[in-house]
Amino acid sequence: MRNLKFSYLVLFIFSTALLMSCASLKKMKRDAGKVSYSVVPETLEAHNGKVDVALQGRIPGKYFVKKATIVATPVLKTPEGEKFYEPYILQGEKVKANNKVIKYDEGGSVSYKGSIPFEYAMRKSELYLKIHATKGAKSLDFEPVKLANGVIATSTLVDNSPISILGFQKSTNSTGVYDPSIDKFQRVVPDKYVADLIYLINSSEVRGKEMTKEEIQHLSKYIKEAYKAERKELKGVEISAYASPDGKLDFNTQLSQKRQGTSSKVIEKDLSKNQVQTELKTKYTPEDWDGFKELMEKSTIQDKELILRVLSMYSDPEVREREIKNLSASFTTVASEILPKLRRAKITASVNLIGRTDDEISTLAISDPSKLNQAELLYAATLTTNPQVQKTIYTNFTKVYSDDWRGYNNLGSVVFGLGDSDAAASDFEKADRLDPKNPIVQNNLGCIELKKKNLAKAEELFGAATGAGNEVHDNLGIVKIMQGQYETAVKYFTDDSQNVANHALAQLLNNDNNGALRTLNGAAVETGRIAYLKAIIAARTAKSSMLFENLGNAVKKDAAYKELAKTDLEFAKYFDDQNFKLILQ
Repeated sequence: MRNLKFSYLVLFIFSTALLMSCASLKKMKRDAGKVSYSVVPETLEAHNGKVDVALQGRIPGKYFVKKATIVATPVLKTPEGEKFYEPYILQGEKVKANNKVIKYDEGGSVSYKGSIPFEYAMRKSELYLKIHATKGAKSLDFEPVKLANGVIATSTLVDNSPISILGFQKSTNSTGVYDPSIDKFQRVVPDKYVADLIYLINSSEVRGKEMTKEEIQHLSKYIKEAYKAERKELKGVEISAYASPDGKLDFNTQLSQKRQGTSSKVIEKDLSKNQVQTELKTKYTPEDWDGFKELMEKSTIQDKELILRVLSMYSDPEVREREIKNLSASFTTVASEILPKLRRAKITASVNLIGRTDDEISTLAISDPSKLNQAELLYAATLTTNPQVQKTIYTNFTKVYSDDWRGYNNLGSVVFGLGDSDAAASDFEKADRLDPKNPIVQNNLGCIELKKKNLAKAEELFGAATGAGNEVHDNLGIVKIMQGQYETAVKYFTDDSQNVANHALAQLLNNDNNGALRTLNGAAVETGRIAYLKAIIAARTAKSSMLFENLGNAVKKDAAYKELAKTDLEFAKYFDDQNFKLILQ
């Protein structure tokens, strides 16, 4: 009987404690309204692909039960379900744990920061605080506390359309030697051939052997072929007669003038024989000091540098001649090796090489690309705006010139524009293997990573693309918007930016409404995105007429903005406005 009484006593004590625990938790639940909360920002915003929240709470004295523990969890309720932040835990002063302690008599304050990935459904959502309290074996859920409405997602309006860059110029061929045929396309390429008629000292007679030597014969043939060829234009022939810079100036003046006359006669005779009609210009120079300097620079003559210094120090021809002759040992070599080459008439034939017509190039680029050089194939792709035709041309380029990075790079750029990032990545990687670290290719590889939202890798590649073009800055601007670094993003965009909407969005997110509006107003073509951003600026600056006009334009240009605006908290103050509703019907 005694044991039975003891058992009843234990049960009574336990039941009483349980009831007391339950009563104290219920009191906390009943008085939960005495706890104050503030949310920063008051309306949540999406930045850097996340929704951050900062809570401040104030718990009054005589509220927090000494043996109670509270688990508080911020929750975003969306049409697609609940999204939970990390919970925070508070405990009374008699709880043996390591959570923040709230004293019963004094109360306390709470600071909390949390972050969750942004999802589109969060635009239309509500932020609640869910509270679960425990004391001993007893637990109780409080009524959820509403803290905020929805998420402003203006940062997600960034147009993640990075700009790839085509490659056209290539300064060297595979041997490292400059080859203009593979560089940027020129339909008309200037060309010339130069030959010298050499005279004996103090003579103006054209010797027979001079007219029969190889370079003069080649000159005659060059002029004749250029005159008759379909794709060449003979621009003219020029004769420059000289005397060597030794002897009296007056004598050399007369001598060079006579050489002008005799050289003109033999060239006129040759043109007549070949039935070539072209402009013949003639001139004479008394002493060929320019030619003297050029030959001296190429020579290995003793005292070469001293002689060149004399030329730079004195402009008077007689003083020059005297000072050079004073170098007696060197002048003997100059007189035998340099001066004879300056007793001449220089004949220059100028020709324009005329390339294929646009129609010819376009046809061959598809049907027989091997007949075109690299520059012509690259040019062919610019003659059409059809990306499928461009794709075919660049594919042909990679087959004919498989060791040239530009073919794969440009093919990748076209297919990237067509939305095939995987194929573009493969082409860009091939271009990178052919020309490692090429800034243009680095930019294009960065475009692939940015499209995948691999922001760190994209930023690294764009950094390696310095100097490739303004497109790199636009692409870095996109990266910085997506990273939430709006001030830096604004610095990357310029007035020449190709993506006006992204430029303005960066300004808008950096709280520069006026700057963003100026940028948008400067757009050559108003897209739906541009009109929508103008509407947001109008909402932020309380300009109703401007809002309705631009929102209407955005919806007309792209119906997708109709549904977007319905849940965009930038327009929250206008949700019940009849004009606003009418636009979105």
